[in-house]
Amino acid sequence: MTAAPSRRGRGRRPAAEVRSDVLTAAGRLLLGEGIQAVTFERIAKEAGASKTTLYKWWPSPGALAAEAFFAQSEPLLEFPDTGDLRVDLIAQLTSFVRLLTDGGAGKPISELIGAAQMDPDLSEAWSRTYALPRRELARERLRSAQRNGEIGPDADIDITIDQLWGACYHRLLVLRIPLEDLNVERLVASALRGAR
Repeated sequence: MTAAPSRRGRGRRPAAEVRSDVLTAAGRLLLGEGIQAVTFERIAKEAGASKTTLYKWWPSPGALAAEAFFAQSEPLLEFPDTGDLRVDLIAQLTSFVRLLTDGGAGKPISELIGAAQMDPDLSEAWSRTYALPRRELARERLRSAQRNGEIGPDADIDITIDQLWGACYHRLLVLRIPLEDLNVERLVASALRGAR
């Protein structure tokens, strides 16, 4: 005898479940169709949430899109600490480039950054939920390398981060040349020469 499928009861879903469903729907729309698809009306319908809830939690669809991008990319962009900084930087930057190319995030991330120039809510959310947390992960890894003597005690960690990830964003947003052509190993070697 098979058990009857469980049915969701009536009533309100837990807020954490609703938030997770909303972020999943927004991330799927952002990566699949671009930022123009991320509207409160569409996300509310796809996530089974009310627009009132979305307005309560996010000041704009752009702010929601920024948080959804972080939620989608966070597991893919974990920063390893194997004890070998060169290996870890190559692994992290390779994951980032793959997310932008094979993962299809290049267009949405370009759209988010472009829209953030005109949308202060999106700009604040992008910095708070994605850019600054990602930067802090890189700082932590480079500080660890500094403590272990892999880079010099006077190395400018923020400049090193700018060199590494700035090269990716420069190619993506300014030069608009294929990121697949970026030699990550040479980029890391060059940045580490300066940091040492």
